[in-house]
Amino acid sequence: MASSKEYLDFVLEQLSELEDISYRTMMGEYIIYYRGKVMGGIYDDRFLVKQTKSSLKMMPDADLELPYEGAKEMIMVDDVDNRDFLKDLFEAMYDELPVPKKK
Repeated sequence: MASSKEYLDFVLEQLSELEDISYRTMMGEYIIYYRGKVMGGIYDDRFLVKQTKSSLKMMPDADLELPYEGAKEMIMVDDVDNRDFLKDLFEAMYDELPVPKKK
């Protein structure tokens, strides 16, 4: 099942307090970037982020879910309505994630 553009638009609006948020469509799903780094994505209308020390600490009881078969587990973001939380989450995760490799 592909994710809806409406859910993507909702998540992007929730992240609008952050500068340099972007996304890329991939096989009917959406990869979310912050300042050029992959933070997570929208899979089957679920907002999932990568596992980092900060994301695990900030969401200790969150469900781990597979975005798609064969992928690493990601953290399901339940508090998508809380803009301040999402801003803090992305800012905390940013330094823990690798810089994308040049093609």
